[in-house]
Amino acid sequence: MAPEPELWSPGPTQVGPGVLGACARPAIGHRTQDMVALIERIDPHLRTAFGLAEGSDAHVCVHTCSGSGLMEMALLGVGRRVLSVVNGAFSERWAKVGESLGREVHRVEVPWGRSFEPADLARALEEHRPFDAMTLVVNETSTGVRTPLGPIAEVRRRFPDVLLLCDVVSYLAGAPVDFDANGLDFALAGVQKALALPPGIAVLACSDRFMHSARKQERRGFYLDPVQTIEGHEQRKTPATPCTPLYFALARQLEDITSGATLPERDRGRSGADAWRARYEKHERMLAQTTAWAANHGLAPLPIPADRSPLVSCLRAGQVDVSALVSGLKRRGFQISNGYGALKGETFRIGHMGDHTEQGLAALLAAADAELSVRAR
Repeated sequence: MAPEPELWSPGPTQVGPGVLGACARPAIGHRTQDMVALIERIDPHLRTAFGLAEGSDAHVCVHTCSGSGLMEMALLGVGRRVLSVVNGAFSERWAKVGESLGREVHRVEVPWGRSFEPADLARALEEHRPFDAMTLVVNETSTGVRTPLGPIAEVRRRFPDVLLLCDVVSYLAGAPVDFDANGLDFALAGVQKALALPPGIAVLACSDRFMHSARKQERRGFYLDPVQTIEGHEQRKTPATPCTPLYFALARQLEDITSGATLPERDRGRSGADAWRARYEKHERMLAQTTAWAANHGLAPLPIPADRSPLVSCLRAGQVDVSALVSGLKRRGFQISNGYGALKGETFRIGHMGDHTEQGLAALLAAADAELSVRAR
């Protein structure tokens, strides 16, 4: 049987042997001191990953569900009126989740491939007020667009009663979130993207403001009840059976990132918060590497330079047969992704995130050179 191709999709991404080995640990009881110790291995590093300020009163939590589950959890903790910023497939999903829960959702929409102007957001918050919360996808894997959080934070500070809910599913462990500095109230992430774990659990950080809001909501469900889930995590008594193999994998990966074990050779020796910064810097270099390769082939990213994600490059296909490129690269041992939804065939996406290296990306791009050269004959 041929080996599985390396995953260079926008997620899930490639999982290293150390993380896979941690998944194979013997089972533990989730009502034992072993589980308490496991959660206590995780939480300090999660606080670093979310960029919590020293002395922050924000909460962190792990839950056995997907990032989409935490989208629903976030909305179960806020009031009826929600402003959803929509600029891609996953921000649209969050708006639909809100509607499915009976929330009154007002969309601010821009074309796929673009971020949005803070002034437009401020106008929507002013003209259609009041809102209880707003939803934002920071890193749209459908389009390769990153929305800088600083300008959003500045706008939101003018509307202090609006809770800021952020999807950092493909951003956490790939770029700085700075939860407190950016005034976030709920940030959710999957683990199969820049954290480079198998899918199956999700992580979050939330503010005391969010918890105060959540406690006032009469209908919060059960499995996705934010109060029960977050307080249960903090009491080391998860409300339902957790996926302990992935908790072990998460603990191992967070410890490896903090120790610098996942860094390229040039950055070994950096540890703690500095090791996390080095990881972010690596992803920025990989964006530049991919963009330069694309330019050599007359191709360009879908987003403008200021909006480009350091974790996912969404490239306009031009005359490239995307399906043939994806299939050809898979035969050569690399899995990238076609465009998403309406962008299928018009773009292709490379997920340069997680534990991938610049050397590995160079090998992928060389394989793409070879594949394009064959098809140009």
